Amino acid sequence: MNPSTQSTTAASTSLRARPRVRPAYAAIAVLLAAAIAIQVVRDRGWKAYEPENSVMWLRSGDAAKRAALSYDELAADVYWIRAVIYYGERRLAGTHRTYDQLYALLDLVTSLDPRFKAAYRFGALFLSEPPPGGPGRPDLAIALLERGVERDGDWEYYEDIGFVHYWWRHDYKSAAEWFKRAAERPGAPSWLLGLAATTLAVGGSRESSRQLWTELLNNVDAAYIRNQAEHRLQQLDAMDTIDTITAALQRFRDRTGRMPSSWQELAAAERWRGIPVDPAGVPFVVDAQTGKVDVAKSSPMWPLPAEPTQGPPR
Repeated sequence: MNPSTQSTTAASTSLRARPRVRPAYAAIAVLLAAAIAIQVVRDRGWKAYEPENSVMWLRSGDAAKRAALSYDELAADVYWIRAVIYYGERRLAGTHRTYDQLYALLDLVTSLDPRFKAAYRFGALFLSEPPPGGPGRPDLAIALLERGVERDGDWEYYEDIGFVHYWWRHDYKSAAEWFKRAAERPGAPSWLLGLAATTLAVGGSRESSRQLWTELLNNVDAAYIRNQAEHRLQQLDAMDTIDTITAALQRFRDRTGRMPSSWQELAAAERWRGIPVDPAGVPFVVDAQTGKVDVAKSSPMWPLPAEPTQGPPR
């Protein structure tokens, strides 16, 4: 074979061995176009699938114990963190979310660790908190705390049940009974008996409410409960200020036959140093039609607790 023939044959063989790159380029172009299209769809509001129940995969305490493989307390810690995050997310979401899984989470935590005091006490606060900040379920809060009574018997659970009856259910007789039962438990502070007597005598008054929260503020170590006590005492201060403002509005109307045009006008007429603000520094609001004074919805004091329609005078 002559040299020219060998060269032609070698070149033909080399061309046949070289892979074709055009199909690969075409495939890359198609994949790139598809990726861009998918991103456009996502940017226009497409949302990834979320399971209907993404928080709780287990609801049975017995099943959770078997799955925990003897690491019950560790599993309880994990589910407690989930419960706190769940509550926090829905609290930030306001009225757009429900708290339907909160009690189930707390029930699972306390089933895994029957002596998890924080889950009972803080969980009861979460459950009792009225909308929009919480689920407004004092009945479930009491049920959770009663489980703590059965499993532990600590006086603090008795006190907390009385506290729920007093503050959210306005059932002062039941509150006094639970405060008295708490006072009879080992290690209970002496002030609980006085609190039971005061609750029974003047339950529903702001002064008894103030005494309750002051005792919690001064005698409870848990930071969350102390913060709650400070917040509720500030709300009581706001309610006292509203009474003062309401009386001033009535005097202004009696003198002028109209509502003041602004807080500044009322402050000048009453010789106040400034316009009335709540403990958070937010000005109060007044309904021009009814003359009802309230804290602003933008204030951390809102909403104020509902007072009983009937009861002893303040």
